[in-house]
Amino acid sequence: MTTSGTSGGGKLPRQTQPTLAVVGSFDLSQSLLYFLTTRAMTRTTTHSAIGVHFGGSLSSDIMIGMEPRDKVTEYVKERILALRAANPGQYDNISVVRTNSMKYIPNYFRKAQLTKMFFLFPDPHFKEKNHRRRVISMQLLDEYAYVMKVGGIIYTITDVEELGEWMRSCLEKHPLFETVIEEEIKADPVFKLLSTATEESQKVARNGGQTFHAIFRRISLQEE
Repeated sequence: MTTSGTSGGGKLPRQTQPTLAVVGSFDLSQSLLYFLTTRAMTRTTTHSAIGVHFGGSLSSDIMIGMEPRDKVTEYVKERILALRAANPGQYDNISVVRTNSMKYIPNYFRKAQLTKMFFLFPDPHFKEKNHRRRVISMQLLDEYAYVMKVGGIIYTITDVEELGEWMRSCLEKHPLFETVIEEEIKADPVFKLLSTATEESQKVARNGGQTFHAIFRRISLQEE
């Protein structure tokens, strides 16, 4: 699949091939399609977690984790299968795929399909020459805006202050996202889990570290 986009201009990338082509090749017993084809034919994936951090964050909604590292993907997959075996009829709504979301996310989701996206403790890529590899950038936000519904929420969290400022700055500059007000953030039950539910966040807490979050809403432009 190929897409064409802009470098943060707010124009959405153009799809040139059907979505979910990659997902359709997965083992149904280990993917969300198992849930979709056996339990809820009318439902589609609504949440995506980029970088799953050993599966510490599990959702009751339909959710897929996207992780480029082989060992982490296998660990999370085994954990999900173990949860399904120990709890028949449960955890069929979650899955993980080994993929590079920075390159292939439009292959997995239709336009305006996702209601939430999570970027939990992404690689900071400290060296300036590697900043282009960061999972939040103006260009990548074009891709994320394409697969998100208007009103959908992007959640980011990191324990690296400079990266936290970078992600917030990119989101503030992008015309298709606006910040969620602090009162709404504090009332959001998902936000409360960001700094407690994942194994990475728990490690930060044990070490007395600090976390930095940026939470933004997908908005609409008339020219869409």
